[in-house]
Amino acid sequence: MKQEDTKQLDEKKQIKEFEAHVEQMKVDQIRTQGEEKRKTLGQETKQHQERAQYQDQLARRRYEDQLRQQQRQNEENLRQQEESVNKQESMRRKTIEYEAELRHQNEMKRLEAELRGKAKIERENRDLRNEQIRLKAQEYRETVLQSIRAAGTVLGDGFKAFISDWDKVSATAAGLTLLALGVYSAKMGTGIGARYIEARLGKPSLVRETSRLSVIEGIKHPIKTTRRLFIKPEDALKGIVLKPTLEERLREIAIATRNTKNNKGLYRNLLFYGPPGTGKTLFAKSLSMHSGMDYAIMTGGDVAPMGKEGVTAMHKVFDWASSSRRGVLLFVDEADAFLRRRSSEVISEDMRATLNAFLYRTGEQSKKFMLVLASNQPEQFDWAINDRLDEMVEFALPGVEERERMVYHYFEKYILQPATQGKSRFKVEKMDYGAKCKEIAGKSEGLSGREIAKIGVAWQASGYASEDGMLTEEMIDARVDEAVKQHKQKTDWKESEDLRTNKQSLTHAISFGLGDKSTK
Repeated sequence: MKQEDTKQLDEKKQIKEFEAHVEQMKVDQIRTQGEEKRKTLGQETKQHQERAQYQDQLARRRYEDQLRQQQRQNEENLRQQEESVNKQESMRRKTIEYEAELRHQNEMKRLEAELRGKAKIERENRDLRNEQIRLKAQEYRETVLQSIRAAGTVLGDGFKAFISDWDKVSATAAGLTLLALGVYSAKMGTGIGARYIEARLGKPSLVRETSRLSVIEGIKHPIKTTRRLFIKPEDALKGIVLKPTLEERLREIAIATRNTKNNKGLYRNLLFYGPPGTGKTLFAKSLSMHSGMDYAIMTGGDVAPMGKEGVTAMHKVFDWASSSRRGVLLFVDEADAFLRRRSSEVISEDMRATLNAFLYRTGEQSKKFMLVLASNQPEQFDWAINDRLDEMVEFALPGVEERERMVYHYFEKYILQPATQGKSRFKVEKMDYGAKCKEIAGKSEGLSGREIAKIGVAWQASGYASEDGMLTEEMIDARVDEAVKQHKQKTDWKESEDLRTNKQSLTHAISFGLGDKSTK
C-alpha cells in the first residue's frame, strides 16, 4: 500500500514536472514571438525613416532645382533688361548724334548763305570803295609832295645859313661831343653805382636769412640797430645741449674764431655733419654772434632751380659777404644738394658751372667771410670741396644724459617759466620734475634735439588747450608717447626708402654691367 502511494506520488511529481516544462515552453515561445515582433517593428521603423529621408532628399532636390531655375530666370530677365537699356541708350545716342548732325548741317547752310550774301554785297561795293581809295591816295600824295617841297625849301635855306657861319658849326660839334660823353658817363656811373649799392646794401637772392643790417633797415629800425652796437658777446653754447666732449671742442672753435676776427686773421672753413635736428644751424648762429660777426644762411636746394642764373647769384653772395666790415659767417645748409661729385654724379651743365664758381670763390681762405657747410650726407661731396675744409665736426644724436638735460631745459623754458608768470592761466600739476625728466629721457631714445624741443612746445599747447589751463602728468606722457611713435614711423619710412633706393642702384649697376659685356 505504501509502495503504491509512493508510486502515485512519483507519477504526480513527473506530471507536475511535465506540466511545468510545458509552461516553460509556452513562456519561451511567447518571448520568442515578442522578440520577433520587436525586430519586425524595428525594421519597419528603419524603413519608415529611410523612406522619410529619401522623400526629404527628393523635396530638397526639387527645391534646389526650383531655386536654380528661378536664378536662371532672374539672370535671363536681368540680361534682357540690360539689353533693353543698352538698346534704348544706343537709340538715344543715335538720336542725339542725328540731331547734332542736323543742327550742324543747318548751321553750315546758314553760314554759307550769310557768306554768300556778304560776298555779293562786297562785290557790289568794291568798285565804290576802290574809287574812294584812289581819290584819297591821290589827295594824300599831293599833300605829301607839297609838304616835302616846303620842308626841303626851309631846310635848304637853314643849312646854307648854318654852313656859311663857321662859329655855329664849331659850337654845334662841341655840344654834340659833350652830350655823347655825358650820356656815356651817366650810363657807366649808374651801372657802377647800382652794382655797388646791390653789393653793399641789397641781400642776395640765395641768402634766406641774415643778421646783417642794411642802411635801409638801420633807418627803419634805429633802436634795434643801436642795441646791436652795444650787445656784448655771450657764450657760444648758451641754450645748446651737446655731449661734453663736443661742447669742449666747439668752445675751442668759438674762441679761435673770435680771436681770429679781433686780430684780422684768416678764417677757417668748417663742416658740420650729422643727422637732422642735432644743433648744427643753432650753433652756427650762436658762433657768429659770439664772434661779433654777421651770419647768412643759404640752402643748397635753392641753387639748382636758378639754372643759368646760378653762377651770377653765387658771385653776388660772395661779393656781398666780402663787403661786410664785421665779417660774415656764410652757413650753407644741405650743402650736398649742389656740391656733389662732378665725376660720378649726373648733374646739369648749369649746376656744374655754379659749382665751379663756388670752388673759385672758396679756393683761398678769406679775412672777410667764414664758410660753414652743413650736411647729412658728406660722403657725396666733390673732392675739391673736401680739400677746402679745415675742420670737420660731427653732431651725433644725443645720449641719455644729453636728452635728460635737454628735457629739463625745455621743460623749464616752455612749462615752468610760463607757469610762474603772474598773469598767465598756464598751470602745472605737482609732480617730481627731476624724476619725470629722467623717465622721459629714457623713453626718447633716438630722438634729436629738435624733436625733443617740439615735445616741449606740444606740452605747452596741451596745457593751453585744456579747459582749466592745467598740464597734467598724463598729458605729458601722452605727448611723449606720440612723439616716440611718430619718430618710429619716420624711421620705418626712411628705411623703406633707403632699401628701395639701394635696389634701384643695384639694378642700374647690373644692367649697366650687362650692357658693357654685350658691347664688348
